[in-house]
Amino acid sequence: MIGRLNGVIIEKQPPLVLLEVGGVGYEVHMPMTCFYELPEKDHSAIIFTHFVVREDAQLLFGFNHKQERTLFRELIKVNGVGPKLALAILSGMSAQQFVNAVEHQEIAALVKLPGVGKKTAERLVVEMKDRFKGMHGDLFNTESEFTLTAPATDPSATNDAEAEAVAALVALGYKPQEASKMVSKIAKTGADSETLIRDALRASL
Repeated sequence: MIGRLNGVIIEKQPPLVLLEVGGVGYEVHMPMTCFYELPEKDHSAIIFTHFVVREDAQLLFGFNHKQERTLFRELIKVNGVGPKLALAILSGMSAQQFVNAVEHQEIAALVKLPGVGKKTAERLVVEMKDRFKGMHGDLFNTESEFTLTAPATDPSATNDAEAEAVAALVALGYKPQEASKMVSKIAKTGADSETLIRDALRASL
């Protein structure tokens, strides 16, 4: 089991990050709420990981805090929730926001996440609320407000940023047409892809 990586960020392609550790590049899938907090390319980062082995693939999922990884591991134990859906859930909501939604039984907020229908939302509330009872109250109290400032960007790069944002949303489970609509609603000249993804996800909730 690969549980932690400490290396240098080589590439950032939401929701994937390529981390070089000892000369080996690890592709790590990260929820966007974690991706936003990563340092820039060529800087070092520590990522807590969960390793998933399937017949057709070996996948690494990464998180900035152990609490987020713990929540991910609890999510994939829920019937009908796999790693991809868990990644989408934690991209649309931070760990603390998800815990709050479950504790307050906010079904309406959960069904806005990609791949989460009413039945899945209800199952998440029932099963996860049960799991939270055995955990320390502030286990997921890692909430921080993201105050990202988009760097100065050449307006000609706007289309590339929008295309990258749409591709990331599709990778998280949104349909292409839905992803395009989400990005076009919040698109602004000079915004980078991470800012567009963040704003699109926030606007959808």
